[in-house]
Amino acid sequence: MIFEDLPTTPTSEELIDKAFSRAARAGKAKGGLEAQQSMLQTAANIISDNLENVVTAWPDFEYDAHPFYYELADAIVDVDKLRQALSEVMWASRKAREIHEEYQPRLRKTDVDTARKHRKQAFARLADIVEQIDDHLLYINESRNDLRDLPDIDPDAPTIVVAGYPNVGKSSFVNDVTSARGETASYPFTTKGIGVGHFERDHIRYQIVDTPGLLDRPPQDRNEIESQAVSAIEHLADCMLVMVDPTGECGYPIDSQLELRDSIAAQFDEVPVLTIANKADRFEADELDDAVAADYTMSITTDSNVETVLDAAVEAIGYEPELPFDG
Repeated sequence: MIFEDLPTTPTSEELIDKAFSRAARAGKAKGGLEAQQSMLQTAANIISDNLENVVTAWPDFEYDAHPFYYELADAIVDVDKLRQALSEVMWASRKAREIHEEYQPRLRKTDVDTARKHRKQAFARLADIVEQIDDHLLYINESRNDLRDLPDIDPDAPTIVVAGYPNVGKSSFVNDVTSARGETASYPFTTKGIGVGHFERDHIRYQIVDTPGLLDRPPQDRNEIESQAVSAIEHLADCMLVMVDPTGECGYPIDSQLELRDSIAAQFDEVPVLTIANKADRFEADELDDAVAADYTMSITTDSNVETVLDAAVEAIGYEPELPFDG
């Protein structure tokens, strides 16, 4: 996951302390003009290198980040603000090098006292540059903390997204058909966590995602962050399974469930959307209202038609792996 290994971003105070304490040690190892030159070079290098490393550790959102991760990140942090903060930090890195280049010649052909005076002036300017970007460093670190614990989802893997109202059997289905149990992680925009599981068909690994808190209520009931997170899911889904409970035992009338189904189908209009009527052990298929228009019925409780539904999703995706060119 592209945000997983982002390093901690230092505060301006931490970076200044690190640079000047290392510079002081470097100066003690030498004497005269050489000591002043070594102190300036050490401080400037530490500041410039550390700030540059802050920036280069982040992916280029325009070129390196999959649209899924870009929109997911933008749902959690302000990506434009983050990019501006990274730009300001890179400016400060370059400025530290410029200060070094400006002052280093002044330390060569002069007396020690004058050299020390110039070196202190350079230190003051270096500290001022770093302090100017303190708010940017803080925002970068806050963004890093918000993004690094996102669930590990592969946006390039063939993916089934399971949607529907609560208690219709979504999580039970995901747990039933995947090899791993309880692969859940909490997104910052939902406390319920996103379920992620995997299964294999014909040596191809498929990803299946349960989205409680996002696709279990109508669009008008979602807040802005949740709506953007749903937009991110659009880049992920290769097939949508919308589960409904015709018995109404889930606590929601079938009419409301079908309205949610229709809104999901409208939003995910570029991927196959299959309607799955669950709890078939509690109703007769021929008794279903025509409005339900279920593509499949199944019962997770009795394990009836579960594999059929999974096979239908795989077929709807029609995934064909890219084979290496055989010349």
